[in-house]
Amino acid sequence: MKKQFLTFVVLVASLGTASLVFAQQTTPPPMPPQATEFYTPVPPKVTPGAMNNQAPSDAIVLFDGSSLSGFVSAKDGSSPAPWKIENGELVVQRGTGDIQSKLAFGDAQYHVEWSAPTEIVGEGQGRGNSGFFLMGIYEVQILDSYESKTYTNGQAGSVYKQYPPLVNPLRGPGDWNYYDIIFKAPRFDKNGMLTSPATVTVLINGVLVQNNVILKGPTEYIGIPNYKAHADALPIKLQDHGNPVRFRNIWVRPL
Repeated sequence: MKKQFLTFVVLVASLGTASLVFAQQTTPPPMPPQATEFYTPVPPKVTPGAMNNQAPSDAIVLFDGSSLSGFVSAKDGSSPAPWKIENGELVVQRGTGDIQSKLAFGDAQYHVEWSAPTEIVGEGQGRGNSGFFLMGIYEVQILDSYESKTYTNGQAGSVYKQYPPLVNPLRGPGDWNYYDIIFKAPRFDKNGMLTSPATVTVLINGVLVQNNVILKGPTEYIGIPNYKAHADALPIKLQDHGNPVRFRNIWVRPL
């Protein structure tokens, strides 16, 4: 009986030694740091704006204060944009309607600067109201909600009627606010079914207010948003809501 037990112990010990040797033999050699480094593709060189918020070298400038050549009336998509330029600033002309870019965009980084009128007229949604519509149908709200009260998913920096901003970093009427927006357009299959919803990140004056939120569909004033298939790229739109909101320095970097 003892002999059999000793034989069993020797066998187990032998197997353990064999396993250890096998494990030692199959352990891969240490990975050199170069194994996780790559050198292509090389990111293209981009020159940033000479001053804060100026367009980088690879941006498409839609408005630089000199002309409205980058925009047309949204009523027909072809006639000249009916808003005015005053002192290099684009001013909404009440009752003339929205304007839209001549070029179409989808996935992109968008920059727009705006200023609410110093003459305070109305409250809530009637005060310094406009809108920046991605692809013409997904609105990031522009509004003088510096101190004025309104529904939170309709104040400045909201994805209108969908997401309120995380914080309110607005400057007061007459001062300039700037939006930096990162937008990923929705995707649809060949049958028009949604395969990937739109997402948007928004910073106001350098402060994050929308953190890669998932859009529920196009902007709706009344009712629940629902996606409908559309092109991969569409013009952006600026809204005439009856208030003389001012704009400057509008540019886009397609991604």
